[in-house]
Amino acid sequence: MPTNNEFRIAVLPGDGIGAEVTAACLEVLQALETKVGGYRLASAHHDAGAVCYQEKGTDLPDETFRASEEADAVLLGAMGLPDVRKKDGTEINPQLDLRFQLELYAGVRPIKAMKGVPPSLADPRAADIDMVIIREQTEGLFIDIRAPRPQSDVEVSDRCLITRKGTERVVDFTFDLARKRGKDGAPRVTCVDKANVLHSMAFFRKVFDERAAAHDDVAADHAYIDALALNLVRKPWDYDVMVAENLLGDIISDLTAGLIGGMGLAPSADLGDDHGLFQPCHGTAPDIAGQGLANPVAMFLSAAMMLDWLGERHGHGPCLDAAAVLNRAIEDGFASGDIRPAEFGGPDGTAAITKAVLARI
Repeated sequence: MPTNNEFRIAVLPGDGIGAEVTAACLEVLQALETKVGGYRLASAHHDAGAVCYQEKGTDLPDETFRASEEADAVLLGAMGLPDVRKKDGTEINPQLDLRFQLELYAGVRPIKAMKGVPPSLADPRAADIDMVIIREQTEGLFIDIRAPRPQSDVEVSDRCLITRKGTERVVDFTFDLARKRGKDGAPRVTCVDKANVLHSMAFFRKVFDERAAAHDDVAADHAYIDALALNLVRKPWDYDVMVAENLLGDIISDLTAGLIGGMGLAPSADLGDDHGLFQPCHGTAPDIAGQGLANPVAMFLSAAMMLDWLGERHGHGPCLDAAAVLNRAIEDGFASGDIRPAEFGGPDGTAAITKAVLARI
């Protein structure tokens, strides 16, 4: 719990552009503290990721995990490098270990169009895209990360584990979020699955329907993942909040990020009952690392989610105010044309985008 309006933040910059966008984000967070006042973020850096693995033989040192566990929130840049792999051939992903170990079962992925961002879809209704994807993050097809199944040169298998407890808690979280958003006065939750083929997904839908009955003030419906992928391109403005198994949520969150400008604008929060971790959805982008081209907006938006979560969790108004100031600064920067990231053909890299946001704070 925070004391004297001070919140302990475990900062894990990571690899590649992760360190670059993290440094920019900390500069912005310091400016917010000065502007809004009434709170303090006590930030401490900790090692984790691919470079850490090369240097220390582990991608998540015990001291980093303990610091993350004890912090009021974790702020993570991006981790992993394509040429640094474990013995089984998988990439370094300590953020997945943190999700399991800290029970961060709800992956929150907001997808919202911003004025001034070049549209991916020609339809003018694309300006109304405003949805949230909730990804269950402790089960599903990622369950064997913690204890890989035996492998051979003949066959390899992965389980898809769906439990009642895991599904109930993420579905309840999703309905609560939809109710809070109250989109257009008619909140709606969509269950995303492949229940027509897979037994695990049929169970996921069954539990979803049971919990939906307990949240009957919020509309509920279903979508098979393949049909949803089509409709997210045809009419994404029709959706509000979606909940999905781990892998399905992972895939559609990237798809929908492409509808609003790409991964450079896609924030996320990994939330549990006791802990919260906040990070951009993008990777470490080693091809542009060190060139000053990284777009830090997804990191800034993730930091705004962190401030909002801290404010709500602890009833702390200044944190809520700071989140609003940061979100508004980003939106105004794009709407005015003062933020023009390189990936959109503009001239702005990390420093210029940070400067534009700081000017509005």
